[in-house]
Amino acid sequence: MPVTARYGDPTATLSVASDVLSLQLAHRSVRKFGPREVTDDELAALIAAAQSAPTSSNLQPWSVVAVRDPGRKARLAALAGHQAFIEQAPLFLVWIADLGRARRLAERAGAPVAATDYLETTIIGFVDTALAAQNAVVAAASLGLGTVFVGAIRNQPEQVAAELKLPPHTVATFGLAVGTPDPTEHAGIKPRLPQGAVLHREQYDAAADAHIAAYDERLAAYNSRFGLPGNWSKRVLARLRGPESMAGRHRLRQTLGRLGLLSR
Repeated sequence: MPVTARYGDPTATLSVASDVLSLQLAHRSVRKFGPREVTDDELAALIAAAQSAPTSSNLQPWSVVAVRDPGRKARLAALAGHQAFIEQAPLFLVWIADLGRARRLAERAGAPVAATDYLETTIIGFVDTALAAQNAVVAAASLGLGTVFVGAIRNQPEQVAAELKLPPHTVATFGLAVGTPDPTEHAGIKPRLPQGAVLHREQYDAAADAHIAAYDERLAAYNSRFGLPGNWSKRVLARLRGPESMAGRHRLRQTLGRLGLLSR
């Protein structure tokens, strides 16, 4: 059952079910793709699903760049930590937090949009972009396509902006590799924290951290099956150790300013 795999717990159950839930519970990142191209009709469906996501005040502050060109994929892969699956995937979507569209609208109308200079609006751009992209991921799964998000697209955002000819007041938030999963990939459904660790009722209860110990054991067992070291706690602490563990992204605030997202 997908829910037992999702939690790495053979006792985990859900008393409700649907086709959408089944797709979501079975989600895994795909980093090895088959040779079939993603069609333009499939791409159009993914974007229609993305545009059906909620958006704050109907601002729709995002865009997406569909990349198929092998040379451009190779250059983006190099900028995103030399992740080979970006080149292999038939389609690489780069999701853009786009405040430039509203800025251009204001220029044409001769109207002020000073609120675009504030952190709240930058956050809206990132949040709405993520909501849209996740809708596309579920839609892709429904079409038999696999995906993996690529946060490393933020490692060198100015170079990515130059490669994609992004206008001012925009930034690439993450990439999404899309393609048919290769059945030979050695991968599985990665267990998540127990619901008791993340679901709080009425008020936050930090005592829920008591669930982490059992989860560390489950994730360590999962990782060992795929030749990965460590449990969840160790990996979280390593990833958040300091600027040296952020692959250049510790400079993101200054970079956003140079790209025209002032985030005051």
